[in-house]
Amino acid sequence: MITTLSGETSRLFATADFVKEHDTTTLLPLLLPGLDGPELRSVAEQCRFSHAALLVFPTDERELDAMLADCGLVAQAPPRPSVVVRQRLALRHRRPAADLDVGILRPRVAGADGAHRTVEVFALTVPPGSGLEAIAAAERERQHEAHVAFDVVAPDPLVLRGLCASFARYGAVPDGGGYNPHENGTVFYFSTPAEGKTGYRRMELYVPGDHRDLLAAHLDEYRARHPAETVLRLLTGAWTTQALATFARLRVPDAMNGERGTPVGELAREVGARPENLATLLRYLVMLGAVAEDRHGFRLTATGTLLRTDAPGSMRALALMYGGPFYRSFGELGHTVRTGEVAFEHLHGENHFDHFARDPHLADLFDQSMAAGSAMFDPVPAHPVLTAAAESAAGATVVDVAGGNGELLGRVLAAHPRLKGVLLERPHAVAAARRRFEAAGHDTRCAFLTGDFADVPPGGDVYVLSRVLHDWDDERCREILRHCARAMPEHADLLVVERVLPDDGAVSLATAWDLHMMCNVGGRERRADHYGRLFADAGLTLVGRSPLPLDGYVLHVRKAGAQAASSLRG
Repeated sequence: MITTLSGETSRLFATADFVKEHDTTTLLPLLLPGLDGPELRSVAEQCRFSHAALLVFPTDERELDAMLADCGLVAQAPPRPSVVVRQRLALRHRRPAADLDVGILRPRVAGADGAHRTVEVFALTVPPGSGLEAIAAAERERQHEAHVAFDVVAPDPLVLRGLCASFARYGAVPDGGGYNPHENGTVFYFSTPAEGKTGYRRMELYVPGDHRDLLAAHLDEYRARHPAETVLRLLTGAWTTQALATFARLRVPDAMNGERGTPVGELAREVGARPENLATLLRYLVMLGAVAEDRHGFRLTATGTLLRTDAPGSMRALALMYGGPFYRSFGELGHTVRTGEVAFEHLHGENHFDHFARDPHLADLFDQSMAAGSAMFDPVPAHPVLTAAAESAAGATVVDVAGGNGELLGRVLAAHPRLKGVLLERPHAVAAARRRFEAAGHDTRCAFLTGDFADVPPGGDVYVLSRVLHDWDDERCREILRHCARAMPEHADLLVVERVLPDDGAVSLATAWDLHMMCNVGGRERRADHYGRLFADAGLTLVGRSPLPLDGYVLHVRKAGAQAASSLRG
């Protein structure tokens, strides 16, 4: 132990001396040979040398304090969790991130130019007998986490893109990175050219704020050169689903707040969990950005708050569905791919609508989970068709076909007090919608009908099919659309809310939901031209589409041959 501690202290001394000796303009050309002249001056104006970093391996916090004291370094605050380095170590050594207690300390040093910089000390606690000694030995030898860092002076996307382009011109290549919610900062790592003259092969750009949009392209380039790491990240997606679902199921978010941390022991007593196991779960959720940790304990982030029962726009029900019934049926995805049979039906012996209808708890959970994606609905009430309907002299009627618990129709009626509504749904959903509308004071403006698609009422001015057609195969969609077409007067409009598959293969949530619908429901997502053909088969015409959040669209449909201007718009 004495030899190891001496070696750690020596490395810490050397790192501190390096920080004292260099400044931005002297260090950049050593890292990136060939960078000089006007471009060096430009890069140096946009970023500044902030620290050099190393990873050390104390057995406990007291030993870490002794190492710092031996080097004349004073930490200004207790260690904070390191999300990025912990995740990198977990992937490199095939260990759960929750097993790796990695903290960050930043003791200050004064540079030769008088500027204040820091030594960034990552500390992986390696208690005796913990089984982490092999990781410590490998990291000491290879120094993966040793790097020099620059802070971006102006966290502007154009500046950041320019810096990344300059680094690339002189041989630096992406080497990972991440967003640290504890500090609200984004880290971009680069490997420096082998001909560099500092001994450091990694460089960091630190940008205050959340820049995960720019980070995504940086990480894509990095992962293209590290396929094994990419596959490992993808394979652990099931862990994420179950961690979030368990977090929600135990109602841990309800026992937490977003202002100040709660000790894990107190949380465990509140939710009836084993403290050490709950701590492991929470540390994993810290890495995901759903939870943050401070000196008081664990607290919710804005992301984690959405899993509270009482949160506006709560997604708790969605977590329970995706981590429960739909998670289990995804285990039979191979059966669907091989046979074409719906995995949910193979597992439960019936389709998911009938299965949920027989279980009031599941039925309610499913309806709540549908409402959890309600951010998609935000712009719908302002659609020109609904606005025109609300301005008509007579006061128009909006018919929501299979409208669930009334989330969308309720928003439309709230936005347009002159509109009337009709909700057609299954009995339990109608009951839930009636309660919702009574609470909102809209019940006197809405009629509630119990029935099936064959019961679409005639005489409406605007008909709505929201996230309905993707539940069904093409033949059933044609049948549903024909029922709507028969009920629609000549002047009526139909608004279809769905995710639409991109024509060019671009990344879209619709592609993910296409797999989900195939596996769990027997439906599918479709391209706009596919929907156009289904509408035409039912005597309808697609006349326009408008984008929505979460990769959704409103498809505006009219009866084929109907006049372009109806009485409502004319």
